[in-house]
Amino acid sequence: MSIGNETLVRIEDLVMHFPIYQGVIHRQVGAVRAVDGVSFEIQQGETLGLVGESGCGKTTTGRTILQLYKPTSGHVYFKDKDLTQLKPEEMRKERKDIQMIFQDPYASLNPRMTLHDIVAEPLIAFGAKKGKAVNERVAELLKLVRLDPNFSSRYPHEFSGGQRQRIGIARSLALNPSFIVCDEPISALDVSIQAQIVNLLEDLQEELNLTYLFIAHDLSMVRHISDRVAVMYLGIIVELADRYEIYNNPLHPYTQALLSSIPVAEPEYYETHQRIVLEGNVPSPANPPSGCRFRTRCPIAENFCSEEQPQLVEVRPGHFAACLKIDKQISEKEVSIQNKG
Repeated sequence: MSIGNETLVRIEDLVMHFPIYQGVIHRQVGAVRAVDGVSFEIQQGETLGLVGESGCGKTTTGRTILQLYKPTSGHVYFKDKDLTQLKPEEMRKERKDIQMIFQDPYASLNPRMTLHDIVAEPLIAFGAKKGKAVNERVAELLKLVRLDPNFSSRYPHEFSGGQRQRIGIARSLALNPSFIVCDEPISALDVSIQAQIVNLLEDLQEELNLTYLFIAHDLSMVRHISDRVAVMYLGIIVELADRYEIYNNPLHPYTQALLSSIPVAEPEYYETHQRIVLEGNVPSPANPPSGCRFRTRCPIAENFCSEEQPQLVEVRPGHFAACLKIDKQISEKEVSIQNKG
């Protein structure tokens, strides 16, 4: 992977709240705070992994970045252009450069369209190709994702899950995008097929200079494909760092618990490593806890954790974490150094 110094995507205080209505007059009584102040950057040619439990807001973050959901507030900069401020027609022009690979390869393909029509649809809709050029481009895309162009007259139900996901990838590449949101592209596939799809995505990234936001549950797979990893909990980012740093030196208690749940095929490992089992359930995003959102399940939480919401701060070079106890430890260390000086 060739990562450039140029920031391709920049997210600033992204918020996506879904209103809750009640009663005959359809009065708003609250909101589901799916994404609640998320900020990060993605460099050109980089893969940023986004991990967390189900319902933490990963998919909503990806869809809001692509403006499939209009954010409640915040900014999404793509090549320094704020997508949240664009008019519908202006946003349509940008969609050629930003695409999405959906999670479910069975639901994301129109069962009434042939393989050729599915892949050709964006080419025709945007007027990118006409006539024979469409057929040539479709054949080229199918070869790119390791599918036989002779299958182009078949329908989605005639393909396996892995083949369908390859069709979805081919469709996302049709207009030569530079940024792709991969929304759990392997979670619905057999384990034997998952590695093939991940290897394909890596090959395509190298060949086409693509930039990915890779959303997933599988922490070991995220470690394999990502350059950096962001950990999300209940609508916020709690830790962000280089993949080696975050897997070898996790700082946030939630990240530590997630990593301890990864199965390791070495019995000796469990003699020196204890699994962290989180108690209770993830709180409702419609009514998150005060202060630190993880405090209700955190094994090291203290009283002051309920008083203030921690901010994502740079604890080490390139390593960010949102934990009041870490902030307190750093402050105490700084005071100690000053006193010694």
